[in-house]
Amino acid sequence: MRYYLLGERAAVLESPPPASLDCQRRIWWLAQTLAEEAGLIEVVPGMNNLTVVFDPDAGADVGAGWLERLRREWARARRATPQPRQVTVPVRYGGRHGPDLAAVAAHTGLSEREVVAAHAGAEYQVYFLGFQPGFAYMGGLPACLATPRRAEPRLAVPAGSVGIGGSQTGIYPAASPGGWQIIGRTALKLFDPGRDPPSLLLPGDSVSFAAQEGEDD
Repeated sequence: MRYYLLGERAAVLESPPPASLDCQRRIWWLAQTLAEEAGLIEVVPGMNNLTVVFDPDAGADVGAGWLERLRREWARARRATPQPRQVTVPVRYGGRHGPDLAAVAAHTGLSEREVVAAHAGAEYQVYFLGFQPGFAYMGGLPACLATPRRAEPRLAVPAGSVGIGGSQTGIYPAASPGGWQIIGRTALKLFDPGRDPPSLLLPGDSVSFAAQEGEDD
């Protein structure tokens, strides 16, 4: 493990690669443990790392203090067995909801029905949030579904769109440009500033997709 200061306001805990689910679960547990800690402005879990942002005016040795605290808490995290939160996301696959489903099927050599079955039959883990507020980077996409991003990104991808980009799957929380292969859409609101927490999906969550029939309401 590496422990270092990032400027004058942050301390970082970093695990050497490769990323592992076991390591990430301990990072998520540690982030939850420190989230309400007095003296911290923000706790940011990332891939193989955790950053804590503190008030530099809290004391002359506040940075060194947080590095030592991270060392102690990581020793505790190694003994923790955090349980993931289970989240099911209903999805309308194909048609106007998933305009790239046929392209993914053609690339993978599967039928569209087989693509849907494989995508909805897997269990995914949220590693971290980024790109947009509430956008979850998830591991667990079946290798048979890995498909390169579109050669020409779309100027506008609708909110709730479920896509495949390389070996990852994700959901667009808000309408935006994007180059992922869109295979479906969910009516769930991924990010709501008035909700606590505002993001539907959080680091450490276990996510599954449920195929829905018919049109959106």
